[in-house]
Amino acid sequence: MFELLFTSFPAVIRYIQLRRRGEAITVWNMKTAVFLWGIMAFAVFTIVFYFHPKTYAGVVPFRTVSVVAQTTGPVTEVAVINGQRVEPGDLLFRIEDSAQRAALAEAEAQLAVLTAEELKAVDNKKVADAGVAEIKARLANLQDDLDDAEALVARGVGKTNAVIDARAALESAEADLQAAESQLDLALVDLEQSIPAERDAIEAAIAQAQTALAFTEVRSLVGGTVTQLALSVGSPATTLVVRPSMIIIPDRPKDMPIRILAGFSQVANSTIYDGMPAEIACEPNANIGFRNAVFPAHIVSVQPAVATGQVVPSGDLLELKNATNRGSVQAFVELVYKEHEDMLLDGSGCIVQAYTNNIDGTAGHIVAATGVVKAAGLRMKVLGSILTGIGLTGGGGH
Repeated sequence: MFELLFTSFPAVIRYIQLRRRGEAITVWNMKTAVFLWGIMAFAVFTIVFYFHPKTYAGVVPFRTVSVVAQTTGPVTEVAVINGQRVEPGDLLFRIEDSAQRAALAEAEAQLAVLTAEELKAVDNKKVADAGVAEIKARLANLQDDLDDAEALVARGVGKTNAVIDARAALESAEADLQAAESQLDLALVDLEQSIPAERDAIEAAIAQAQTALAFTEVRSLVGGTVTQLALSVGSPATTLVVRPSMIIIPDRPKDMPIRILAGFSQVANSTIYDGMPAEIACEPNANIGFRNAVFPAHIVSVQPAVATGQVVPSGDLLELKNATNRGSVQAFVELVYKEHEDMLLDGSGCIVQAYTNNIDGTAGHIVAATGVVKAAGLRMKVLGSILTGIGLTGGGGH
């Protein structure tokens, strides 16, 4: 509409001329002016729409966190409601935990039994140490008795039977010493290997039982707002990712700027570029006073591929006829002023209008000046969205 008004001056001038002359206005005496008007309008239309691309496929993206239990069972408590704000670590819901508590109690009982066995093994080691020491002392005495008996026999005053009896007693004591040392070795194996290994296994079982018990309390990992809560007391909790118990909309990271996604026509790929100035008008920000209805922005990057051409492993052959539905060139757009981010509603639809200003010389100034037409048109679109939203054009909920 604006383009037609700006380029209508040949027809207007011709109309004034004919009126001053008093001539009748006909197709024949207006055809040249109208033809010039059409040529100029077409040229302006081409420049404006080519160098200043616009898209209605803009959206403020946001992420969600699906809350899924890590164990199954009936829900015994729901600690949140829809719309409630939660912080990291806040309890969301509890699952029936009698089986997990029984498993933990059993593992702790096994640890108590093992502790008692360890004390018993310590006592056995003390007994074995005492037995080895006693037999070694007895061996020393028997060795002395054997030496004395052999000395008496050597001097001819002793009896050979006494030497034989002393040697037999010494050999019997040596056998007793080997048995006592074996008992000591067994006690040491229990204390240094068997019991520590059993303790590690039981402690691992306790840790596993504690983890399983902790899984019965589902807590939030992020700060945000709870929505789509589908649980109630008695409902079965599931571990299926496709059936989350609730969804949390997390808070926006304060150190990360919001990037609006804009899908431009593939033809616009030759004109959009990194750093290209733009304006964004999102429907939730539309208002009668036009206050903060249009935000200055700029394109920060352009996705190097079109999504519709994506090829993934599949058992089906590609049917290229489906590619007639052309995809869009996705651009990432950031607002110029950080404070405007708080005014954006997550998930809202936006109009993104880009303006070319990277052409040098007089032609560049002319092209940049034509962006005023698109800027005015964007604000008319905002007005149109208001009228649609309140139901005056047939849409809306009023």
